[in-house]
Amino acid sequence: MDASLLTVQPTASEPIYRQIVEQLRRLIAGGQLTHGELLPSVRDVAGFHAINPMTVSRAYGIAESEGLVERLRGKGMAVIATRKAAQSESHRLALLEPQLQALARHAHELELPAAPVLRRLTKLLGE
Repeated sequence: MDASLLTVQPTASEPIYRQIVEQLRRLIAGGQLTHGELLPSVRDVAGFHAINPMTVSRAYGIAESEGLVERLRGKGMAVIATRKAAQSESHRLALLEPQLQALARHAHELELPAAPVLRRLTKLLGE
């Protein structure tokens, strides 16, 4: 896994460590990260995104406590969760639910009808 696979939004209301953990959950659930795959080092992720290494370390620690990854002596962190644990479409959609609710709330606040929002989302999903 390359450090660029993770996306960090420093200005988002969600703390960066939570952003990283949520992305790891989604990448594992979606099968983009597979059993045994090594995560980039804390230093690589921190350097690539210009964030504090302790933030990345905290995210990795949470992912480890949740059973998503394990610490391999001398190698770093590796994925241990299998895709089987989260392969159903309904489970993967559940991981998106908070963002979908936020999107719906924002569209409502902006008084945007559903049709143009759905068209734009469809376009983004196709990219």
